[in-house]
Amino acid sequence: MFEAGRTLRARVPRRSHGQWTAPSGRPDPLEILARSNANRLPELVPVRNGRMMASPFAFYRGSPAVMAADLSRAPSTGIQLQICGDAHLHNFGTFATPERNQVFDLNDFDETQPGPWEWDMKRLAASLVVAARTAGLSDGPGRAAVQGCSAQYRNEMVKMAQLSAFEVWHARLDVESIIAAAPYEPARSRAVQTVAKARQRTSLQALSKLTTVRDSRRVIMEDPPVVVRLTDAQLEQARGFVKAYLATLDPDRNLLLDRYEFVDAALKVVGVGSVGTRCFVVLLAGKADLDPLFLQVKEAQPSVLAPYVGRSRYGNQGKRVVVGQRIMQAASDAFLGWARADGFDTYVRQLRDMKGSVPLDDARPDGLTLYGRLCGAALARAHARAGQPALLAGYLGSSTAFDDSLAAFAVSYADQNDRDYESFLAAVRSGRVPAEPGR
Repeated sequence: MFEAGRTLRARVPRRSHGQWTAPSGRPDPLEILARSNANRLPELVPVRNGRMMASPFAFYRGSPAVMAADLSRAPSTGIQLQICGDAHLHNFGTFATPERNQVFDLNDFDETQPGPWEWDMKRLAASLVVAARTAGLSDGPGRAAVQGCSAQYRNEMVKMAQLSAFEVWHARLDVESIIAAAPYEPARSRAVQTVAKARQRTSLQALSKLTTVRDSRRVIMEDPPVVVRLTDAQLEQARGFVKAYLATLDPDRNLLLDRYEFVDAALKVVGVGSVGTRCFVVLLAGKADLDPLFLQVKEAQPSVLAPYVGRSRYGNQGKRVVVGQRIMQAASDAFLGWARADGFDTYVRQLRDMKGSVPLDDARPDGLTLYGRLCGAALARAHARAGQPALLAGYLGSSTAFDDSLAAFAVSYADQNDRDYESFLAAVRSGRVPAEPGR
C-alpha cells in the first residue's frame, strides 16, 4: 500500500494542493449560508449571524458549507475515508473516556461523512492561519504552525502504518503523555491549567451553573435567547427524544439510565455553526440531588459534504453522526446515541464530560505551533482508524513537499475567508443578513 501511495503522486502531485484561487462562477458564499439557515429555527438565525460577526475565525467556524463547496473543486487523490468534515482548531479538545481518563481528540462530528481526506487537512490548516490573524499575528507564525501540523500528521501516519489494525484502533492521545511531552515549562503549565479546568466540567458543576430550585423543584434557568424554557408541548417533545434515544443504546447503558429520571429540559444555543438547530439540554437525576446527569439532544441535519460526496448511507442523520464519531474517536462518550422523533433526527451525548479546549484569542507563535502539531497528530490517528494509513503515508512521503503546499493553501484560503467575512459584514450593515451580536 505504501508504494501505491507513492504512485499517486504522479497523478496528483503534492504541490498541486498548494494554492487557492476562487474559480469563475464560484457560488456566492452568502447564498450558501442562507441555504444552510433554511431549516434552522428562524428566531435564532440572527443570533447565529451575530456570533459569526465576532471575528474572521468566528465566521470561519460558522461557514463549513462555504469551504465544502470550494474544496469540491480542489485537487484530490481520490482516497476516501471517514472524515470529520469540519476539522478546525476549536473542534479538537479534551474529554473523558468511559473509564474516566482524559484524552485529546476531535470532538465535533456534525458534518462527518466519508469523503476526501485532504478536506480535513485543508480545513484544519486554514483555521491555523485564520486563528493566527485573529490573534493579531502575522502570516509567518500561521504558516509555521501549518507546516508543523502537517509534519506531525505525516510522521504520525507513518507510525500508524507500522502498527496492526488492532493497535491503530486503540491508539489514544492521553493528556498525561501530552503534558509530559511539552517541550518547555510554560507550555506544560498551560496544559496543566487547561486539563485541570476541564476536569471540573462535569454534570455536578453544571447543576449549580445551569439550574435553580423553584417551587421545591429543580429547573434549568432561563437566559433567552441562549437558554429558553420550554412549553408543555415542547417538554413532552424533549421527553419523546429521550425515549427514542434510549432504544438505540446497548442494554448496559439502558440499565444505568434506568436509575435516572427526567427532571427538566430547555432549548440551549451552543457554539457558532450549530446555532439555530434544535438543541435541548436535558437534566436527569438519580435518587439524590447531587447525582445529576446532563444530556444534550442535538438536531442532526444532512452534512455540508453531502452535495459533493453523495447522501449518507444512513437514513437517520443522527446515526450518521454517531457512527462517524465512533469510527474516528479512539474513545467515545458512553451515552452517545441517536433518535428520531416528531420528524427530526437527533444525536445525544453528555453536555459536559471533562470537555476542554485551548483559548486561541491571544495565541502566541510557539503555542499555536504546538497546538497545531497536537491537532495534526490527533487527525492522523482518526484518519488511520478510518482508512489505510500505509496508503496515506506513501503519498505524503518523508519530505516537506506536502507541508509546504498545505501552508501555501492555508494562507491563500485565509485571504478568501477574509474577503468572505467582509462581504458578510457588509450584508449585515445593509440589512440583507439579519444579525443580533453579543448573544
